[in-house]
Formats: sequence, C-alpha cells, structure tokens
Amino acid sequence: MPELPEVEAYRRQAESVLGLSITGVDAPDAWYLKGGIDAAEVDAALVGRRFDAARRRGKMLLLDTRRGPTLGLRFGMTGRLVVDGVPGVDRLIYSSDRDRPEWNRFAVSFPVGRSLVVRDPRRLGGVYLDPDEARLGPDALSLTLAQLRHALAGSEAPLKARLMDQARIAGVGNLIADEALWRAGLDPARPAGSLTDAETRRLARVLRRTLDDLLADGGSHTGDLMVARTPGGRCPKDGAPLVRRTIGGRTTWSCPRHQR
Repeated sequence: MPELPEVEAYRRQAESVLGLSITGVDAPDAWYLKGGIDAAEVDAALVGRRFDAARRRGKMLLLDTRRGPTLGLRFGMTGRLVVDGVPGVDRLIYSSDRDRPEWNRFAVSFPVGRSLVVRDPRRLGGVYLDPDEARLGPDALSLTLAQLRHALAGSEAPLKARLMDQARIAGVGNLIADEALWRAGLDPARPAGSLTDAETRRLARVLRRTLDDLLADGGSHTGDLMVARTPGGRCPKDGAPLVRRTIGGRTTWSCPRHQR
C-alpha cells in the first residue's frame, strides 16, 4: 500500500514534470474528485498553468501551481502514480501490478505526449484542489520528540492507532507502524499515553531510523518484519510465534516476547 516511502517516491517522480505547461486534464471518475469539485472545475483550475513545486505531507502528494491552486493526490491502499507511462513504485502489497486503462482515475497532460496519471484499481484514493493541510499532523519524516510526546500524551487509544492517526502524525501507515513498534520493542495495543519518557525517546529514534531504512530500500514493504507477517510467522529477533490482532481497525502483527 502507498505509505510515506511510496508517496515520497511519487513526489520525486513528479518533479520531472515541474515547469511544463498543463495542456489537459482527464477526470473520468467523478467519485474520485473530492471536496465537491467536478471535472470542469479541475480543468479550468489547471489547464494553462504549470506545477512549480512537488511536496509531500504524510501520505498526500501536493503539486503547487504558481499563483494558483494546489493539486492534492491521495492514493489509498492501491493507487500508483504513473509519469510518462512509468509507475513510481514497482510493487504495492494490496494492489495489482497490471496496467489497465479503466483503472486510470485522473490524468494531467503536458506537451510532447508527457503525462501524469493516478492509477487506482480499488478507487480508494482521491483528487483535491487546495486540500486543507491543517487537518494533517506533522510529517513523520520530520517529527520531533516534542511533537511525538504531544501526539501520545494522555491518550488511552492503542499506541499503534495513535501513530496511524493522520491528524496526529502524518505518514505512518499499517506496515510502518508494525515495523517501528517491533523494532522499538513496544506492544501496539498498550495505551499510547502509557509510554515512559525513555520509551518515547526510543520510539522517536526508531521511527525515524525505520523510515530512513524503508526509503533507502524501496518502500514500506521492505521492513525486516515483513516476511514474518503471515500465519505461522515467527519473530525475526527471538523466534517467538507472532501474534495477529486487529488494532485500530487494522491487521497487526507483533511479538509477545519482546514487545511490551
């Protein structure tokens, strides 16, 4: 699924179309346009302009136009960015690697046949004009210890659920949360506000290191825990049988021996 590393890859890929004049917009799926916008509105807002910056906030890709609107792209669980026919990532865990035209939910055209396309088999993403960035928490890649403390303080919510709350911390998805908590030795089900200061410091260090590793290795599916997240899987650290639970509405794998 597209989590922070995948969307960062999309951001870098989108930089290749910065400065190009937008010659057309194709929005065949009205449901994919969010916030009450329609295809005609998006077309009028973008055609004739140029993207001059490609940013990322959590799991949202933000393409700014000069003195115009910002295009926001969410990719859900199965969306991929395809620029000039080349997908930004090779593989998504819960998506298909096939290229079917009917999965193209949104496209921006540029001169000489260049294009930027959102391909999403399950239609779980969305397109926004001037998305409300204030609804997102600080980006996980630049998260400070003080911001992490604030996100967790006093919360009775499960630790994993709090980490994945995009209004608290933007960018931590299911695979990243499992990987970071496994590395940090923290039980994903314990109350977020129960962490000691030492545990919070450890989590801050490990979360950043985990993100750096996943970015370097090519995506959120490349974590050390990933191969063991399956029935019968055993902890890569100590060999204990992994426990599978649903936490915060998401399938969660953890080690009962070293995650406390």
